[in-house]
Amino acid sequence: MSKVVGVIPVRLESTRLPRKALRMIHGHSMIEWVYRRACEWRGFSRLLVATDSEEVMAHCSQLGIPAMMTSSKHRSGSDRVIEVMSREPADLYVNIQGDEPMVTGRHMELLVAPFRERPGTAVSTLKVAITPEAAANPNDVKVVTDRSGRALYFSRAPIPYDRARSGATRYYKHMGLYAYSAQALQAFSSLVPSELEITEALEQLRFLENGIPIVVIETTEETVGVDTEEDLRKVEEYFRQANVRLPEVP
Repeated sequence: MSKVVGVIPVRLESTRLPRKALRMIHGHSMIEWVYRRACEWRGFSRLLVATDSEEVMAHCSQLGIPAMMTSSKHRSGSDRVIEVMSREPADLYVNIQGDEPMVTGRHMELLVAPFRERPGTAVSTLKVAITPEAAANPNDVKVVTDRSGRALYFSRAPIPYDRARSGATRYYKHMGLYAYSAQALQAFSSLVPSELEITEALEQLRFLENGIPIVVIETTEETVGVDTEEDLRKVEEYFRQANVRLPEVP
């Protein structure tokens, strides 16, 4: 694992919150927050934004953020990471969603650790404990794992199902951050969207349906992925109350 490339996929036009990548949070764009906070992890050989927007490219240039122009035909952030892979050879790629301004360096370390500690790891991601009420929200993707921490399934439904209504069932939200070996990402790029992936609208299921295991690491640092105005207000309020300041670039 000599070279690790971090990629922040950014699509300017989103359905629920248009132009969210350039929305301001306490005087700084969401892109800048994501980039600066991801930079807190010092293990990246290179960290860059991948976008199909000239406006985003210009914004990144103004801020000194490395960026790469990618195809406008991509359907997902993973597709952008795959294009970056074709130009930036590396051993490991970290996919950092461009709408995750609460991401931390600790998240990056947790994602990468399995590749050092568990030989043969292909893909890693994160989970965080949530309440049964939060588990009922289809916008929060849930994950269940086996005893070794490998993903059994991801769903928008509340899984596992508490048949006895004991109230003791533990639920975990899947956080949309990934690390992939180059081999796993290459394999993913050659696979067609799978049946469960299409049904749930969750591309990580393509790995599982094709026998590629995903290691899931628990974190206590929850994030708010910004998809709506309400999400944006939650992040702003959290940063205000916690007195969060934009990290300096090392």
